[in-house]
Amino acid sequence: MSETANINISIAILLLPLLGFIIVLFFGKRFPKIYLAEVGIISFAFILSLVVGYSKLTSFLHQDLLFSFTWINFGNVPKIGELTVDLGIKIDNLTVIMLFVVNLISMLVHIYSIAYMEGDKRYSRYFSYLGIFTFSMLGIVLTDNLLMMYIFWELVGLSSYLLIGFWYEKQSASDAGKKAFLTNRIGDIGMFIGILILFTNYKSFSFDFIYSQIANGILPYGSEVWLTAAGILVFMGAVGKSAQFPLHVWLPDAMEGPTPVSALIHAATMVAAGVYLVARIFVMLTADAMLVIAIVGAVTSLFAATIALTQNDIKKVLAYSTVSQLGYMIMALGVGAYTYAFFHLVTHAFFKACLFLGSGSVIHSMHHEQDIREMGGLKKKMPITYYTFLISTLAISGIPLTSGFLSKDGLLAGTLAFGELTGHWLIPIMGFLVAFLTAFYMFRLVILTFHGEPRNQHKFDHAHESPFVMVMPLVVLSVLSTFIWYTPNPIGATDGWFATEWVQTPQTVVPETSRFDFMVREPHEASVGEHGLIAHSEKYEHAMHWAHYPAMILSILLGGLGILLAFTMYQWKKISPDNIADKVKSLYKGSLNKWYVDEIYDASFISGTLGLGNILSWFDKWIVDGIVNGSATLTRVFSKISGWFDTYIVDGFVNATAFISGFIGLNFKRMQTGKVQTYIVLVVFSIIVLFFIIGPF
Repeated sequence: MSETANINISIAILLLPLLGFIIVLFFGKRFPKIYLAEVGIISFAFILSLVVGYSKLTSFLHQDLLFSFTWINFGNVPKIGELTVDLGIKIDNLTVIMLFVVNLISMLVHIYSIAYMEGDKRYSRYFSYLGIFTFSMLGIVLTDNLLMMYIFWELVGLSSYLLIGFWYEKQSASDAGKKAFLTNRIGDIGMFIGILILFTNYKSFSFDFIYSQIANGILPYGSEVWLTAAGILVFMGAVGKSAQFPLHVWLPDAMEGPTPVSALIHAATMVAAGVYLVARIFVMLTADAMLVIAIVGAVTSLFAATIALTQNDIKKVLAYSTVSQLGYMIMALGVGAYTYAFFHLVTHAFFKACLFLGSGSVIHSMHHEQDIREMGGLKKKMPITYYTFLISTLAISGIPLTSGFLSKDGLLAGTLAFGELTGHWLIPIMGFLVAFLTAFYMFRLVILTFHGEPRNQHKFDHAHESPFVMVMPLVVLSVLSTFIWYTPNPIGATDGWFATEWVQTPQTVVPETSRFDFMVREPHEASVGEHGLIAHSEKYEHAMHWAHYPAMILSILLGGLGILLAFTMYQWKKISPDNIADKVKSLYKGSLNKWYVDEIYDASFISGTLGLGNILSWFDKWIVDGIVNGSATLTRVFSKISGWFDTYIVDGFVNATAFISGFIGLNFKRMQTGKVQTYIVLVVFSIIVLFFIIGPF
């Protein structure tokens, strides 16, 4: 298939969900079954993504397919020159893999929702929201520039707000939607500033053009510091979308939305957008920016894992697990394990979507009960849900023969190599500790939900396996959580298609002085591989080779210990969780209450904002309005005085003058008789008067 055909099909893939959104939105009320059109459209988009993926990875494996057009032409701008804003799409290996992941998860969620959302009063609107979300996410995946990415980035934020707050009549759902929207805006402001820094320097939003300029030594404002700042600021968008500390607080609350939404948005696609963004800007990240990213990821991963240990809401456990795993991916990008970070994004999308949909199957069967303390024994009633949930739990725990084992060990090996080369050993220590905690809290979830005896007999008696349209996606996703789809080697992915062919570390474009030395090849080495891609330097490759087996062994041991501890405490009951909680009561309460981060934010930022608002309101009312009202009062007083003066002084003087003039005129009028005799008498009388006054001449 030609390059043009791939471009055209990709544009169709982008627009199909938008078409479904429009059809369902406008005709949903008149035709109740119209949602099937949305399901069919998404399924067709998935088939097209397979076509594009097959063509790209067989005929254009090491060639990017590009298409762009001028959106706005500003002409010749003074002091800038010709300025245009171009939009377009870029299809590389990352793009086609993400097209497959997004469309597959979206299609399965659509199918799953047919049964899960049945009977909802806003059934059609729900499917239309799924369509606009899928369209927004595909726009992020396909774009070749920062502006278009930012536009679709905000569309994803809008559609996620609509889906999280779908049951807006519930106060908790309404608040969760607003919380997600506002929290993401904080990260997006940083991303916007970072984009502006790049645009003001390069007069372009194109990824490739910006990277080529940096590679030629043209840095923002001529400084590597500004390049670091731009990278970190753009990364702030990922901190918001991918729920990294300290902007992680929105994702657990977002579980208020329908469970299929949790699988679509908060496990496989929206939250993965942040990781995808960092992968896109990876080549321009300096050493300082990468270190910041690695630390944020590691802290987030461990922080969220400690909270997941004690949560009792089945979706909250998975939510904090998602935050933790996203931290893994961000950490891996920060330490330079580019391939394995993206690999974990893909594997996590499948097994975490399966876990969320599995939890939805349980909630549906238990009549919307989400507290795992009210469950137990569901393995007997829901065998398909149980075994698919178990496979996905094994995958997230990093157990051999699963996809999670391959990707997690790869990124943990990357942290070990990073520690060896830089001395930052705290990052790999945190990474391996998270591997232990993940296996523990996930099997705690499995045991309390599916094993043992039912703790709510009434709800257990009415529990049953979910219908076919709900369990079929679980089976598909659990099968995709096994190793065979990624490599024939069950103990490593280094000889599989993902690490050796499809996703390779791209060539860095930042100056060597601002990059970790292990990220840059020596001058005598091949600067660019035969396929236009470059791996890390031999130093990093050697460190990764050394770290592979230690990481694998440590990961298996720690994962096994976590599973063993979970069974010892919750299955065999050899250790009492309550006794441990009593002994470390402060730590237990801290974890149960999410380390009081929400309370801290309420007391500081939210209350502080409200307090500032109250202060500003007082200032506006008593100072600003006081000045205005005082000025008005003074003006009224002055006007009254001025009016009195005008009425009684000015008008009085004028009126008095007029009266005197009239009086004199009236009297003189009497003298004007027209008779000559009278005038002669007056003249004679006047002469006599003058004679007496002046005297004789």
